[in-house]
Amino acid sequence: MIGVGIIGCGKISQVRHIPEYSDNPSARIVGFFDNNQERAVQMTERWGGKAYSTLDELLADPEIDAVSVCVANVAHCEVTLKALKAGKHVLCEKPMAITIDECEEMVRTAEECGKKLMIGQNQRLAAAHVKARKMVEDGVIGKVLTFRTAFGHSGPENWSVDPGRNTWFFDRKQAAMGVMADLGIHKTDLIQYLLGQKVVASTARLVTLDKIGPDGNLIGVDDNSICIYEMDGGAMGTMTASWTYYGAEDNSTVIFGTKGSLTIYDIDRAPIVLRTSDGKVENIEAGEIQTNANQTKSGIIDAFIDCLVSDAEPSISGKDVLAAMRAVFASIKSSEEGIRVEIPENK
Repeated sequence: MIGVGIIGCGKISQVRHIPEYSDNPSARIVGFFDNNQERAVQMTERWGGKAYSTLDELLADPEIDAVSVCVANVAHCEVTLKALKAGKHVLCEKPMAITIDECEEMVRTAEECGKKLMIGQNQRLAAAHVKARKMVEDGVIGKVLTFRTAFGHSGPENWSVDPGRNTWFFDRKQAAMGVMADLGIHKTDLIQYLLGQKVVASTARLVTLDKIGPDGNLIGVDDNSICIYEMDGGAMGTMTASWTYYGAEDNSTVIFGTKGSLTIYDIDRAPIVLRTSDGKVENIEAGEIQTNANQTKSGIIDAFIDCLVSDAEPSISGKDVLAAMRAVFASIKSSEEGIRVEIPENK
């Protein structure tokens, strides 16, 4: 039985980490820590376990083997390093950290401490994405040429544990980055997974179009991001992330190859639609993807616990996510400087 500590008791903990640990027969939630002590106590009232008064107290508990790090972006690295050095395995929410140096330090520290570091890039685990990756590998649509992938919804102020303009997602001091780090990292990591190719260059625009902060001004982080990605296998395409999709949530991907195309999780369609160059259309069923309004089981917690029980490398390790984080930071630089940015480390 893996003893688990929850660090940060916000919305992502409440809808994903806590209930999914509770549902896993090989995991036991030992306790919770949150800067809002009352919130940690509320979790114990529903799920059992202990509410710790400090992070150090949680990390010192020998009953805790692993932790979920579900704090604001700026604290991901600091908390993860403390947990690893305290002898705990770590599942860290995305984005991995707020600089590539921090990301690399997390990976290095996990290796030095002999502990596992997994990142919550759960889109890889969605059934249609797993199926589509296999179809791409098998050459069903031929050589991949182009793609477009998008993730957009109405914004974190409508979903976070403290809804409204005061959400920490809008505060640069806590979030550091906006929608690019919130949703863009998901689809950046996903397109690399689906194609089996890494992003080697980005031309991007990150802008703030509509979101208003508590001071009545536009927020200090991006609410829309559009990137042109060049891949190491020769494919090229676009990645769009948005907090201003005020209609239906969009979490779709379309991949175009020399023999046809795959449309994945398009609105109001089958999970996968295969269109071939000879005009055939096939609807392929697979599991639904999570939305803010429909929180199905993500699989990320089960994958984390499985790697601990079997003492295997995490299926989505910190080291494996570095390439996607480099693409995120390259996109930010591209937007800030108005240039195309290459990523030689991903070649």
